[in-house]
Amino acid sequence: MPQDEAEAAIKAGRVSVNGRVATTPLTPVPPDAVIKVDGLPVRKEVPSHVLAFHKPPGVLTSTARQHRTGTVFEILLPQLPLELNRFTWHAVGRLDVDTTGLLLFTNDDKLVAHCTSPETNLPKRYVATVFSVADDAKVEPLRQGMMLDDGPARPAVVRVRDEHTVEVTLTEGRHHQVKRMLGAVGLPARALHREAVGDITLEGIPESGFRLLTDAEIREKLHYTGRAPAGPVSESEDA
Repeated sequence: MPQDEAEAAIKAGRVSVNGRVATTPLTPVPPDAVIKVDGLPVRKEVPSHVLAFHKPPGVLTSTARQHRTGTVFEILLPQLPLELNRFTWHAVGRLDVDTTGLLLFTNDDKLVAHCTSPETNLPKRYVATVFSVADDAKVEPLRQGMMLDDGPARPAVVRVRDEHTVEVTLTEGRHHQVKRMLGAVGLPARALHREAVGDITLEGIPESGFRLLTDAEIREKLHYTGRAPAGPVSESEDA
């Protein structure tokens, strides 16, 4: 309902919040409130929020329902101000326990699907420290697309930063995919760090810290319009 229509309905006494008639457009509305217009329930549109979190090593990425000990939620949730603590936060994909870097959280299930579906083609950039000596010849199979034990992997954008540092950008996310791809060409990863998701980076976020993304960043840097992708969703984006 447009704002002017909503205000007119409130002034006419047609709107109730938890069974009580709303008397002013500024009436407080709790997150779990039941709102009715002319006695009929109204579905509330909750705005999409996204947190960019700098994951440290040694903690698990679990779902909000699990809240097992030693998880990212134990670090993130106590930091949130009251206005953000009232939402249920979902991790957008997963990072392995020892993988560090950018991990997004959202209150919007459709945004989780958008960011983790291979149909979205949202790039994720990782930096791996490898045991062996890396060069362009060794990483070329990653650029061409390669077969893994769970099927073909899409061609990746790969840059050798130095002989022990390889940057890999994927547009899909499968279990331990970066580690498996590097291992398949004789470059086992000693450490892995995610630098970016879409055009969102860790700039200005200290380890274990977070920041709230703006609506413009969600729209322009994550390319999210509020619609879930039509294709399959990857739930095991363990890098």
